[in-house]
Formats: sequence, structure tokens, C-alpha cells
Amino acid sequence: MGHLVEENLKTVRQQMELACQASGRKIGDVKLLLATKTVPLEKLQMAIQAGETLFGENKAQELRDKFPLMQQYHQVEWHFIGHLQTNKVKDVVKYVTLIHSVDRLKLGQALHHQLIKENKTMDILVQINTSYEESKFGASPETALELVEQLSQFETLNVKGLMTIGKLNATNDETRHCFRLLKCIQTQIREKKFPCVEMDILSMGMSGDFKVAIEEGATIIRVGTSVFGQRYLPDSHYWNENAR
Repeated sequence: MGHLVEENLKTVRQQMELACQASGRKIGDVKLLLATKTVPLEKLQMAIQAGETLFGENKAQELRDKFPLMQQYHQVEWHFIGHLQTNKVKDVVKYVTLIHSVDRLKLGQALHHQLIKENKTMDILVQINTSYEESKFGASPETALELVEQLSQFETLNVKGLMTIGKLNATNDETRHCFRLLKCIQTQIREKKFPCVEMDILSMGMSGDFKVAIEEGATIIRVGTSVFGQRYLPDSHYWNENAR
């Protein structure tokens, strides 16, 4: 199994390199984040042995369970990439360095209050629903600028960029449209020059569409299945509002 994870990582890395070459980008400009939802510990250890250090978790509970068991790996950095409920904020800010999924003002407020208590700051990305699918979380593209401006008022939050999920089970062209829209919103926000807002990170692209995402400017891709193998539950279980 270890051999398999290592082989898969090699393949993903090669595909990343080819996508960078195809779009005239440097391979160092794109980070690989390994999505670890439902992935057992031994597979994570195999990825660490293969040199990977960036992991992303979708569920607060799972992050809380895994983190203590992974603490001996000091080089590992954790991000939170799933839908975050306000009552789970406390569990998440303890462990992660970047939250990809801030999609509403209420969540920003909850994070701010918790971070003040802990005398901490947190890097965040604003999640945008670029596919306009009702089953997806994320601010609508039309409200993105307003939300970024509102979140920038909280001195505990450092807005570092944007995140989106490409249209699931879509053609490359449909997915590409989602990623182009995120890039376009990034440009609009940069032009506004909001104080304390950076727009350097675009977190987009998963196992099925990361090559297109890299071509369209992704700086972090979130890959799970291509490295760790199929999960027992489909993506819709994690991304659908009805699946709590």
C-alpha cells in the first residue's frame, strides 16, 4: 500500500509539472495539498515518508481526532478545507494555519471572537460558489467583493485569497469557466486595494480537474482520491448542504 501511495504521488507530481509547463508557470508556484478526509493514519504516514507536508481536513471532528496522532510530524502543516459551522470554530483554529472555506460574514464574526479569546490571528481564503450550484457552499460571485471587504475589517483575520470547487462531474470547459471566474474575481478584488487584503492564493482544483485549475492559475490544488484511492463515500456527501 505504501508503494501505491508513493507511486500515485509521483504521478500527480508529474501531471502538475506538465500542467505548469503547458501554461508557462513555474512548478514552485503551485502547492499540493493532500485532502485527508476519511483517509486512515497509515496512508498519511506514507505520504509524509514520500516528502509531503501539507494536509487539508474537511470535518472539524476528524481534524480533532487526527491532529494529536500526527503531532510527532513537526513538518506537517494543516489547513481546513471543508464547510465550517460556527459552533465548530473553536476546534479548528487550534490546529490549522489556513482556513479555505470562509463563505459568510457570520463565520468571519465567529472566527474573530474565538481568535480574540486566544490572542491569535488566522489566515483565511474566501470561498466562492463559481458554479452557481445550489448544493454548494460559497459566497455568490456577485457578493464576493462585499464579503472580502467586510472580512477585512476583522483585525484577527488575514484574507490571503480565494477558494472554489469546480463543477462536479462536469466537462473540462465547464470547470475551466469556474476557475476563470475565480481568477477574474481575484483581479477585481486586487483593483479595489482593500487594506490588509492579499490576493496571492487561489485554492482550486481537485483530483478530477487539477490540471485545468493549474492552467487557469491555481496556487494550491486539493487532491485526495488520486493519491489515497477512492473513498467509501462520494464527494456529494462532503459538499452537499443536505448531507450534514
